[in-house]
Amino acid sequence: MHRLRTTVARLRPLTAAQTAQSLSQPRLLAIEGGLRTFKPTRRLNTSVVAEPFLNGTSSNYVEEMYYAWLENPRNVHKSWDIFFRNASAGAPPGAAYQSPPPLIGSSQGLASVRGLVGAQPNVEKLVEDHLAVQSLIRAYQVRGHHVAKLDPMNISCVDFDDAPCAIGFQNVDIAFNQQIHLISPGFYGLVESDLDKVFRLPKTTFIGGSEGSLPLREIIRRLEMAYCQHIGVEFMFINDMEQCQWIRQKFETPGVMQFSLEEKKTLLARMIRSTRFEEFLQRKWSSEKRFGLEGCESLIPALKTIIDKSSQRGVESVIMGMPHRGRLNVLANVIRKELDQIFCQFDSKLEAADEGSGDVKYHLGMYHKRMNRVSDREITLSLMANPSHLEAVDPVVQGKTKAEQFYCGDNEGKRAMSILIHGDAAFAGQGIVYETFHLSDLPSYTTHGTIHVVVNNQIGFTTDPRMARSSAYPTDVARVVNAPIFHVNADDPEAVVYVCEVAAEWRNTFHKDVVVDLVCYRRNGHNEMDEPMFTQPLMYKQIKKQIGVLQQFAGKLIAEGVVTTQAYEEEVARYDKICEDAYARSKDEKILHIKHWLDSPWPDFFTKEGQPKTMNCPSTGISEEELNHIGNIAASVPEEDFTIHGGLSRILKGRANMVNQRLCDWALGEYMAFGSLLKEGIHVRLSGQDVERGTFSHRHHVLHDQNVDKRICIPMNYVSPDQAPYTVCNSSLSEYGVLGFELGFAMASPNALVLWEAQFGDFHNTAQCIIDQFISSGQAKWVRQNGIVLLLPHGMEGMGPEHSSARPERFLQMCNDDPDVFPKLSEDFAVRQLYDCNWIAVNCSTPANYFHVLRRQILQPFRKPLIVFTPKSLLRHPEAKSSFDHMLPGTHFMRIIPEDGPAAASPEKVKRIVFCTGKIYYELTRERKNRGMDAAVAVVRVEQLSPFPFDLVKAETERYPNADLVWCQEEHKNQGYYDYVKPRIRTTINRTRPVWYAGRDPAAAPATGNKPTHLAELQRLLDTALDLEAFAGKV
Repeated sequence: MHRLRTTVARLRPLTAAQTAQSLSQPRLLAIEGGLRTFKPTRRLNTSVVAEPFLNGTSSNYVEEMYYAWLENPRNVHKSWDIFFRNASAGAPPGAAYQSPPPLIGSSQGLASVRGLVGAQPNVEKLVEDHLAVQSLIRAYQVRGHHVAKLDPMNISCVDFDDAPCAIGFQNVDIAFNQQIHLISPGFYGLVESDLDKVFRLPKTTFIGGSEGSLPLREIIRRLEMAYCQHIGVEFMFINDMEQCQWIRQKFETPGVMQFSLEEKKTLLARMIRSTRFEEFLQRKWSSEKRFGLEGCESLIPALKTIIDKSSQRGVESVIMGMPHRGRLNVLANVIRKELDQIFCQFDSKLEAADEGSGDVKYHLGMYHKRMNRVSDREITLSLMANPSHLEAVDPVVQGKTKAEQFYCGDNEGKRAMSILIHGDAAFAGQGIVYETFHLSDLPSYTTHGTIHVVVNNQIGFTTDPRMARSSAYPTDVARVVNAPIFHVNADDPEAVVYVCEVAAEWRNTFHKDVVVDLVCYRRNGHNEMDEPMFTQPLMYKQIKKQIGVLQQFAGKLIAEGVVTTQAYEEEVARYDKICEDAYARSKDEKILHIKHWLDSPWPDFFTKEGQPKTMNCPSTGISEEELNHIGNIAASVPEEDFTIHGGLSRILKGRANMVNQRLCDWALGEYMAFGSLLKEGIHVRLSGQDVERGTFSHRHHVLHDQNVDKRICIPMNYVSPDQAPYTVCNSSLSEYGVLGFELGFAMASPNALVLWEAQFGDFHNTAQCIIDQFISSGQAKWVRQNGIVLLLPHGMEGMGPEHSSARPERFLQMCNDDPDVFPKLSEDFAVRQLYDCNWIAVNCSTPANYFHVLRRQILQPFRKPLIVFTPKSLLRHPEAKSSFDHMLPGTHFMRIIPEDGPAAASPEKVKRIVFCTGKIYYELTRERKNRGMDAAVAVVRVEQLSPFPFDLVKAETERYPNADLVWCQEEHKNQGYYDYVKPRIRTTINRTRPVWYAGRDPAAAPATGNKPTHLAELQRLLDTALDLEAFAGKV
């Protein structure tokens, strides 16, 4: 007799003997053209040994049944009722059960069972069979997704057992009338004769609907329908019973995936728009790269379903991030960007951007507020602009989402949410995905659940999955945060839509991440110009034969009578006309307006034309009264009965003494800046590794009670009753993810000071992608201003090559000012220079200047990224303190700090000007004093490196006409600032004098690891800087 292999055969365990036997024999698979030998299948080799009755799991099961029977005899199966009544009447366990006659139909025959003390039943067999059925149900729940029909092309051969999967039997469709043969010796002892036996269903399944018992045949059929069709549900790793039960109910309950006629028509209309949009682009611009969505057209109804369902549940804002594939389709049919604005991007005659350098069309973002027709509520949709660096936008989206939730008081994520769209290869391959997942449940970073949609093309450019990842699925990374993963065949739009409804409901219910894996294909190559047959010939032969999903779905609905062929064709023609009309309008566009593609507008911050409202920056000083008030807060513990560490008591006492002396050190200067901004209603957020205390134990913004666990106090939140909130949060040990997150947070509003501090300055290089692709060039590419502040501890302290350099040369290299052009001076030159630059780089040598530059970030009429090379030894340097006089009203940030000693009194006698920046100033002045050269050498500190203070440097060089010029730095010659400042100083003086170098020699490493060598190098550079004959005779 022909034997049907069902999923049961794959899920059953083997006895130890059977395992040994199977391992000794290779498995053969009949395919066209002969036999192919497979490696042995690795299976769980649990021994199936019958347990003695009333021992082990059997006793637990019987005990559970007994307590249920005591509560109400109707709670248990009739056979258990008879058993317990007989046992209560005095029959021994082995004789208390009356075996029922053979079952007829579903539950007939049980009525004829009568209690008969003295009969010889096999109650142990009954218990084991029920346990076996429970194991069978659990096996489907755990592994059913392995054999679901997920691949539209039916060529996927994902290997779950370290051996090739058996094509041909994994997806057997089980119907009512099929005769099912369980592979001998059966599943936990179940045999073919058990198929029509009725089994009571456990509480961990919903396949019964309103029925509590089903025949085994029907149990298997329903499990097949729930877990082995076009949806594969991966969730049994979740360690929360309520969440698992919720998912089971959504997918197991009979008849859950039902759609009304209107819903089917809406789905068809969305599929038409998704498909015909790509076909229109292909007809009009067949030789243009557009990274089309062909092969995964169901992404559009998927996203629209998520947005619809979320809007119905109260979500007002959706922030989205995605790669380039399908981006134009999402802009057109999800965000609802005007089609003519998209089509004009293909016009080769379109003039350059009105502002900035622009970007290619499939990287641009969009912000749009519209009415959602399904929920009848307004919703704001934002698609973030992003670079080609896949997944880099993930943490940026999360940061912006968190900011929107924060500003509207949404502490549960009910009003703002994020959707991230991924590619399969990038989702598995890019580490930033893992970093972003690990932010998902951290208190200061959670967005209360993100819906991840993976466009699973089953290929990465030209790389097969078997070469692209070690895991079975590209989505396995999501398991680390217990996110359920819903795999779905993208050629079944109804299954896709249902899964997305469940995903939206999951996020709304549990506020946790969820993944939708759209298993699809890529009809073209990596782009429309690429030839995929070079590397995937067999896959693309199959793809060429593949009928499009719209054609399949339309045919299905026509066959069901949902729509007529004529109605379908009219809908297609209607959308085609919309595209043609938009194409005609697009020819009227002459200039590319990048502002039309802005993803984060600040309408109240700029004029209607998007320009700053003024070009003036007011004084950044504050009153003495305010300085004293904030200083006293910094030196206090505002909460009562709060015990702080003894060492911290000394620090706070030291702060109080400084306030009394009208002085502040670095930590207090930062406190003054933050506290004053908070008092003015500006939110301040400081994030990074160990920022609450500070890497160098100088900040202490979060106080910890020494006697009460987890009790903390943040004095900064006690500055004023109506102040803005202060957020200071230690981050996960991540730079790439956290810096991207803070960048996104800063994007949401210009009225916040958002800072990210590296534990040490050189650690920023693991976040280089965010710095290069977003911070440095973001405004030029996407007309998107951002005021994020990077605090990068920097300085040669003899601590070795790591932890020494924040690599200032890299930041300065990316500055956009011209070293060879002296800028035109004007009254607002300093502010205009800031407006024209791409970012600001400073190395402050005084707490007052640090205070001013932080306040300037908010008080200036635009936003620019600020890079601060912060000190380490200066945090406690006795000379690195500032008087309150330098922080009072009327004071500003000083772009350079000129010489103010004896040299300044007699400038004509000065033989040398030493320009420097940062902490080297204190070493230079100490050495100058020791040598008695205070009148002969002027030391000028360049505090703002970029944009370069051409005007002030020019004034200093003219002030000392008889002096030669030296740039002194503690960094190596090929690092630091020298290559940046030398050509600019030369331009300032019209190249009339040379600019000499005093510093360390070129080197590959940032610093030496030997302390004596470090000190010798330092002395050598100081000797060079202060030896007036060091450059004699040199040209």
